[in-house]
Amino acid sequence: VQLVESGGGSVQTGGSLRLSCAASGYTYSTYCMGWFRQAPGKEREGVAAIDSDARTRYADSVKGRFTISKDNANYTMYLQMNSLKPEDTAMYYCAAVRHFHCESLSPGAFTYWGQGTQVTVS
Repeated sequence: VQLVESGGGSVQTGGSLRLSCAASGYTYSTYCMGWFRQAPGKEREGVAAIDSDARTRYADSVKGRFTISKDNANYTMYLQMNSLKPEDTAMYYCAAVRHFHCESLSPGAFTYWGQGTQVTVS
């Protein structure tokens, strides 16, 4: 299983970014996939997840601002981030676990991880 993130960068407060996670090496549609982030000195936290039925869940801190989606045909997951705030600054990771449904946004519930992409909001 390989996960590769892209789309990070630097934006001003209120701006938008779209992160992508390209997946390979497994039956994409049968996995729960998620986005996580880790700021310097803080623990990694769950941001959003999407399951095999495209049901989604979000951390309270990003509800209404971030949207998770996936394109099964192209094995890619996305995170559209709008109304970005300085507190959104972090390394963002995509992750996957072989479950049809996403049971949790806890990082410990996910098996496979990408290398991360940096998002900086100033």
